[in-house]
Amino acid sequence: MRPALVKVPILALAPIFAAGMLWAQDPVKVAPNNFQVVLQNDQVRVLEFHSKSGEKIPMHSHPAYVALSIAGSGKTKFTSADGKVTEAPAKVGQVTWRDAETHASEYTGQGETRVWLVELKGAPGKAKP
Repeated sequence: MRPALVKVPILALAPIFAAGMLWAQDPVKVAPNNFQVVLQNDQVRVLEFHSKSGEKIPMHSHPAYVALSIAGSGKTKFTSADGKVTEAPAKVGQVTWRDAETHASEYTGQGETRVWLVELKGAPGKAKP
């Protein structure tokens, strides 16, 4: 009887672990038609993101990053892993800082948006003279 008791809790937790793995997905793997790696080294990974209005991007994760909007104006709706929904304005030339996060997104502006994301890897280094 003991093995059956051990198996039940483990099986009960399997969906939770699977959901956690899904939420922590790399955006390039989750939405390869929307995210392309432009540059990658041991300090940063630069992604180009593009999306049409109304297109939904599944749940994915980013380390801390800087976003530069290069095309499109409107709003982007972000849904976090806990279900909280926030909206952020999107306009050409806007630069924003975002802490590490897991979210799904949907651009709700006119036409198409393009954003460059500079994801930081590891601890920031010291500036060199």
